Amino acid sequence: MKMRPGEFIALSACTMTLTALGIDIMLPAFGEVRKHFGLGPDSTDTAQIISFFFMGQVAQIIFGALSDRFGRLAILRVGFPLYIVGGIIAAMAPDLPTMLAARFFAGMGASAVFMTTIAGVRDRFAGDEMARILSLIFTIFLFTPVIAPFLGLAMMSVGSWQMVFLAPPLFAVAVFLWSLRLEESLPPAQRTPLNRAHVGRSVTGVLRNRTFLRYTAVTTLLFTALSSYVSSSEHIVGEIYGKPELFAWIFAGMGAMMSLCALLNSRLSSLFGARRTIRWLLVLYTIIGAALFAFTWAFGDPPPMPLFFIAVTLMLAINLAVEPNSSALALEPMGNSAGMASAIYGTCFFFVGASLGSVASHLMAHGVFPLVLCFFVFGLLSVLLAFGDRPQPAAGTF
Repeated sequence: MKMRPGEFIALSACTMTLTALGIDIMLPAFGEVRKHFGLGPDSTDTAQIISFFFMGQVAQIIFGALSDRFGRLAILRVGFPLYIVGGIIAAMAPDLPTMLAARFFAGMGASAVFMTTIAGVRDRFAGDEMARILSLIFTIFLFTPVIAPFLGLAMMSVGSWQMVFLAPPLFAVAVFLWSLRLEESLPPAQRTPLNRAHVGRSVTGVLRNRTFLRYTAVTTLLFTALSSYVSSSEHIVGEIYGKPELFAWIFAGMGAMMSLCALLNSRLSSLFGARRTIRWLLVLYTIIGAALFAFTWAFGDPPPMPLFFIAVTLMLAINLAVEPNSSALALEPMGNSAGMASAIYGTCFFFVGASLGSVASHLMAHGVFPLVLCFFVFGLLSVLLAFGDRPQPAAGTF
């Protein structure tokens, strides 16, 4: 039986949830991971567990070219085994370097699943409708940060941190079986050759599109701040503010706010269009970032806990509302090169953003000022990029 639109949205949300689940459920276990590997309580090394997972997304550039040649389903079904096997090895790793390597491969698998999901949505929808559908998908998958920390704590109460690390690959098995119902979204007639000349033309065509580059840069900048916070969140709550018992509640509250904001964006995009909506969301993001930066600069680092987390929650919620719009606007001009464009887009914001975010994470041993600075500066740059946008015509087949 053909998959209905509601089931497609739910399945797409679950496939994208693999990325979120591969991070959020593990955060409450980082204290035990530090003890297991003999790290100090103030060590920021566990942030690399998140960073290496994000950096595995560099494989999207390869998967993008392959998906344009062989279709979305073939690459989707390569990604699941990479994610599952990498997750299992990470849970059983004898040392931290082995775990980080396994997390990188799990990230590669997540990149294949994420990229083909975005490309599949682009194959079926475009423009403001794509932004609306992505907002619905993001709203569903953003319930993961609400539930995952509590699930991680519950599993820790009856088992070990290894059990927590095994949860994402086990969930991936169920989603993989469900995905077998999914139909191919890229017909053979629209597939592109896989050779050096064609791939080169495809990459060049994508990188020459100023609209694509502009909104990819916006997403990358905002993701840098987001990844820095997520990878350091357990350290910030537990060590910098000394309230480890509040971590799951804070993280869940943020996730709920982010999900609501993504759902609101679906409505805003329908009413005002993706381009207008993203501009004013970024203005609001930057105003909040500027206020937090000014307060931290004037009154000391770290700022009061309620002020910091209210401001960060609002900015991350706006970030997740911006993402569907920036995806839609970046990919809308790409035409039949949606797979390659999705790959370059995902590689930039995941790999580059996570790499830059890991630098900020390592600077937050005793305070949050590096993160506060990231929120403000990257918000300001994103506003300049969004307001300088001039639509370009859609690209054809290269």
